[in-house]
Amino acid sequence: MSKDYYNILGVDKKASKEDIKKQFRKMAHKYHPDKKGGDEAKFKELNEAYQVLGDEKKRAEYDMYGSTFSGGGGGGFNGAGAGGFDFSGFQNAGAGGQGFDFDLGDIFGDIFSGSRGGGKTRRGRDISVDIQISFEESIFGVTRKLLINKVGECNVCHGTGAEKDSKMVTCKTCNGKGKIHETRRSFIGTVSVNTTCPDCLGRGEKPEKACTECRGEGVVKKDEEINIKVPAGIENGEMIRLSGRGEAVPGGVTGDLYIKIHVESHKTWKRDGYDLRMDLNIKLSDSLLGATYPITTIEGSNIDIKVPAGISFGEILSVSGKGVPIDDKRRGNLLVKIIIKTPQKLSRKAKKLVEELKEEGV
Repeated sequence: MSKDYYNILGVDKKASKEDIKKQFRKMAHKYHPDKKGGDEAKFKELNEAYQVLGDEKKRAEYDMYGSTFSGGGGGGFNGAGAGGFDFSGFQNAGAGGQGFDFDLGDIFGDIFSGSRGGGKTRRGRDISVDIQISFEESIFGVTRKLLINKVGECNVCHGTGAEKDSKMVTCKTCNGKGKIHETRRSFIGTVSVNTTCPDCLGRGEKPEKACTECRGEGVVKKDEEINIKVPAGIENGEMIRLSGRGEAVPGGVTGDLYIKIHVESHKTWKRDGYDLRMDLNIKLSDSLLGATYPITTIEGSNIDIKVPAGISFGEILSVSGKGVPIDDKRRGNLLVKIIIKTPQKLSRKAKKLVEELKEEGV
């Protein structure tokens, strides 16, 4: 059923863009769900109506086709903002022809989450990289060097932002508080907020003479070589987290570095928890009479596997302490699955011997 957005906002179809905006401010203030006597459903409808009528293109389409047009049905309560309301549609005032000259996300964020920018520590961006290691390296561990281009601590001032021997002085902009107090006007009244000081970046002090390398910010874009210690026994797809090795940010804490491990497959061995499995092909005669087979362990040494007489297809022989390291003293096992190779063709002599075995009931 078509919605009457003009009726929802309480404006005439010939209302100007400014009249629609004023009416929306009035109605939104009245029905906001976090106010006493507010109405969540009504506020949702108001948001939807204003997103259409507040945009000239969408309004023209609505006037022609009604609320079934492609831009209708926008906005709503999805848990993204205050009281469950999504303010994302009002971000970036004036962008994309929306014609909004205020930011609801900014206003309500100040009201319902405390001082905007006042209590949150700035944090650098996390970095994620992938590396590939061999099967053997995943079993016994390895150290890799990784070269990453990122924003990091300035090597000249070591993050202080000051030239050598330059003193730190109290920031005059915020008087050493690291925050500045602002008063903003909005359709719901005057709002007071605390924001991070843009001059000292929240530190409360700044260098008397700024570092020429980083211009006083304490961080620069650079190549950094990082040693990554891959622990023994790591599995394919696991992540290694290096705290504080991500990107730095002026006046904040450094992000983290995440390394995703990709393990190459092995031509002989497969991993099963702390055990290593392999298939061993043996001759039919060896399965009947028993034999000894040499195998190469994961570390490259050779050991002999004794195949007992009368072994069956699929039986598993175990060699203890040669699998994946559990700790400094213990390791898993090698599990060797027996595969009996049946000959495709028999010589006359072999056929005669098999027939004799058949007569014996074997």
